[in-house]
Amino acid sequence: MARLEVAGYRVEHDPEQVKGEVAVVNTCGFIGDAKEESINMILELGELKKQRKIRRLYVMGCLGERYRKELAEEIPEVDGFYGKFDWGGIVEDLGLRTENCGLRTEDGGLRTDVWMRKVTTPKHYAFVKIAEGCDRKCSYCAIPLITGPYKSRPMDEIVDEVRWLATKGVKEVELIAQDLTYYGIDLEKRGLLPELVERISEIEGIGWIRLHYAYPTHFPYDLLRVMRENKKVCAYLDVALQHISDNVLKAMRRNITKAETYAFVRRLREEVPGIGLRTTLMVGHPGETDEDFEELLQFVRDVRFERMGAFAYSEEEGTYSAIHYKDDVDETVKQERLSRLMAEQQVISEEVNQSRVGQVLKVLVDREEEEWKVGRTEWDSPEVDCEVYVRGEVKVGEFCDVKIEKASEFELYGNIVRL
Repeated sequence: MARLEVAGYRVEHDPEQVKGEVAVVNTCGFIGDAKEESINMILELGELKKQRKIRRLYVMGCLGERYRKELAEEIPEVDGFYGKFDWGGIVEDLGLRTENCGLRTEDGGLRTDVWMRKVTTPKHYAFVKIAEGCDRKCSYCAIPLITGPYKSRPMDEIVDEVRWLATKGVKEVELIAQDLTYYGIDLEKRGLLPELVERISEIEGIGWIRLHYAYPTHFPYDLLRVMRENKKVCAYLDVALQHISDNVLKAMRRNITKAETYAFVRRLREEVPGIGLRTTLMVGHPGETDEDFEELLQFVRDVRFERMGAFAYSEEEGTYSAIHYKDDVDETVKQERLSRLMAEQQVISEEVNQSRVGQVLKVLVDREEEEWKVGRTEWDSPEVDCEVYVRGEVKVGEFCDVKIEKASEFELYGNIVRL
């Protein structure tokens, strides 16, 4: 998007109301539901092109990387398919409206070594990807097939990006990668995430740093010291654990056991008192028995994750599971297990939120909604976690202290207090 703007185009980001001469769809190819959503959007835009409401249509991202040939045959309305890494070709296809924009090399090609960024989130928070790819070999996951091996971004480049974001008013940085905890191993044979987080915390204007998508095996435990000692680092960790049954963990090729998982969670909570843990769990992996699922339910009851998401296994072609296992859990059983798991978590979520009543919490305000200001605590990430409905004078994008008066499963309600 930034390159298109530099090239002379006006760029808008609004999937709900597409307008403009050219539409570019960034797709996901990870699980069935996400692929279906991406394809439906492409088909919808294809119809708009037939009606001449848009002139050109491009597809990029994971779906384009994985199914380029098949999609080109099935959806001829698309003018060009690109993947995760060759998306610069869209700019080249459209052509530069501003020739002196610095995107041309000396021999007339398109530069790819120029760092550029556009913020499409509300201006006070932004997502920063610190690596691409994955070296883990989980049975069910197509990410390594799509993205290739793990590749960390240079630390100085990431710090420069965050420093630039801070000058634009960003106060909260969401660090993301398919696997945050592997960061730096490909660069220096050691985990560099704690050092990266400390360097980002030194940037003036950044108030919160949040960590998404950690992996429990070979976890860089020095990160917990940073999280405990540095008030800018949210006491929040998004770590996908997937399951707890030794039988299923082995089949998933997670390289961790039930006992090690319990010990891992216990250490997180001991070293960072008050940490909020978000996890993702899977039901219906090939070979999952009723007994395995009951273990998973008990795990959720035992650990009481502050935040949790879950999904049913979907077979992805080319993965270890698709090649070596039979998808032997009935779809109805998968959905029943998923419903039971989420119902269990809903009760826990309400109890966790009720425990906040009477407390004064730091809140970052994201938006206005009728008479309320709506924001989040340090234990809540944008879009996926709980929100705080606030009464009082505060601007969007500002931090405030809120005394919590009421709670439900997914919301807190309170009034601003002056400390």
